[in-house]
Amino acid sequence: MNKRYFVLPLISLMIACGGGEEKKADKLARLKQEKSKLDAEIKTLEKELKAGDSTAVKTKNVTIADVQTSTFEHFIDLQGNVDARENVDVSAQSPGIIKAILVREGQAVSKGQTLAQVDDQVMRANLAQLQTQLDLATALFNKQANLWNQKIGSEVQYLTAKSQKETLEKNIAAMKEQINLTRIISPINGTVDAVIAKIGGAASPGTPAFRVVNSKDLRVVANVAESFAGKVSTGDEVEVTLPDIQKTFRTKIGFASRVIDPLSRTIRVEIPVTGDKDLHPNMIALLRIVDYRAKDVVVIPVNVIQYSLGKPYVMTVKGAGDKLQAVRSHIELGRTYNDKAEVKSGLNPGERIITTGFQGLNDNDFIKL
Repeated sequence: MNKRYFVLPLISLMIACGGGEEKKADKLARLKQEKSKLDAEIKTLEKELKAGDSTAVKTKNVTIADVQTSTFEHFIDLQGNVDARENVDVSAQSPGIIKAILVREGQAVSKGQTLAQVDDQVMRANLAQLQTQLDLATALFNKQANLWNQKIGSEVQYLTAKSQKETLEKNIAAMKEQINLTRIISPINGTVDAVIAKIGGAASPGTPAFRVVNSKDLRVVANVAESFAGKVSTGDEVEVTLPDIQKTFRTKIGFASRVIDPLSRTIRVEIPVTGDKDLHPNMIALLRIVDYRAKDVVVIPVNVIQYSLGKPYVMTVKGAGDKLQAVRSHIELGRTYNDKAEVKSGLNPGERIITTGFQGLNDNDFIKL
């Protein structure tokens, strides 16, 4: 076979292979150029995203307040009621039929004033009869005494006349006392709060006929649970609120019982109040007895306190101007009451505490006001 036929295909193959290598090199160069451009764009985007994420996470709007000292008070909350020391149900001292009512509801009365009259006609008739007998006995005694002074008559006659006269005098005195008992009288100075008796009705001892209240001598009474009995004593400061008349005042406990009631397991406290036309017996009173007071201590809102592993902390602020950062400050808590908490250590006056927007903050996070 002729060797020319083998040389020509070989030359064609070598030419084809050499041309393919040149095309791959151009393509590789082009891809590397595109890759460099993409890498530059990727780095740019990563920097922008990183900067954006940092601003979203570490810069947060917050509200702050300066840490200050004040007086912290803890209270025992109770509910009581206004009570009149002199709130009396008045009844008759002698049974009978009521023939006259001499007062009306709302009328001011004085101690000893007659409120109503029970029928005493029979007693007065008996008194008149006894008075007639006494007049006769007195006349006979006077005559017998004159005779006795003149040494006339016997001593027995004189003593008998004297005894009859004295006996009638005692009977008349007793009858007058019984007649006085037919008057229903007020035992105190005060105001007629209720007229229960009716003319023609029967009166009897122990059955209320009137109610008289001295509204100038009022007090607030309440029962304190046994668990607080050791924390309450006479003279303790108390805040009294009367919601019905929207009045609040501070005073002191006038009396605190030392004996625990065996049924209710409470002690009774009484707080005197001054007379006020707006106050009425049985009006509701809300009491806050001061059982703990600390002066010049740091007091913060309860809702700013957070906990980590059971330990309390708050977020404070460091830095100035536009470079403010949040700082976690661990604190030691004292007592709490309602929305206030006493801080024993961990915060000092003049520090700044974050009051809103503190959720999710970490140490050194950037913040803005």
